Amino acid sequence: MRQLELILFDATRYGEAVRRILALDGDGVRPMPLEGGEAPGEALKAMREANAAGLFAQSHSADAAMGGLWLYFSQLDEAHGIVQRVPSQEGSFWHGIMHRREPDAGNAAYWFRRVGRHACFPALAEAAAEIVERYPGLKFVVRSEWDPFEFIDFCEESRRAPRPAAMRAAMEIQLAEWQLLFDFCARPVD
Repeated sequence: MRQLELILFDATRYGEAVRRILALDGDGVRPMPLEGGEAPGEALKAMREANAAGLFAQSHSADAAMGGLWLYFSQLDEAHGIVQRVPSQEGSFWHGIMHRREPDAGNAAYWFRRVGRHACFPALAEAAAEIVERYPGLKFVVRSEWDPFEFIDFCEESRRAPRPAAMRAAMEIQLAEWQLLFDFCARPVD
């Protein structure tokens, strides 16, 4: 398994075509909503014209990366159609994120149980701890190991009883999660 580190997200790492698509809405650094969301029409057009093999030819997991790209643009149905056919930890991880955003906490937990421990988890725990420090008083504790089930609960609580700080923190953590997993799936294999 590749070594993973906390990354400063740079859309140019994944080739010009992916960079152009991400540039249509935030360059891969725009926090995604915890539930639902809309994408610009030009982004959807570009995504529909693209294919996983073309965008991610040398990547760790082209289909998983494509599913993640659809999730970035809040297209849950399209993402689901792809990731449910990816029989790997990464497919399960994206599947869990997609169901968490529906929101369907029980189904998200099912898919995260299938993930087990992922190579992204240590860097995600580190990123989440840094984010939580910026929001004193949050009812979310990041332990030394990432716990996706606690994050599901935090997202659910943030949706049910919206508090601006909790919502922002959850969205920032979700973005770090997306960036780390997308990088793991999409970056060309050395």
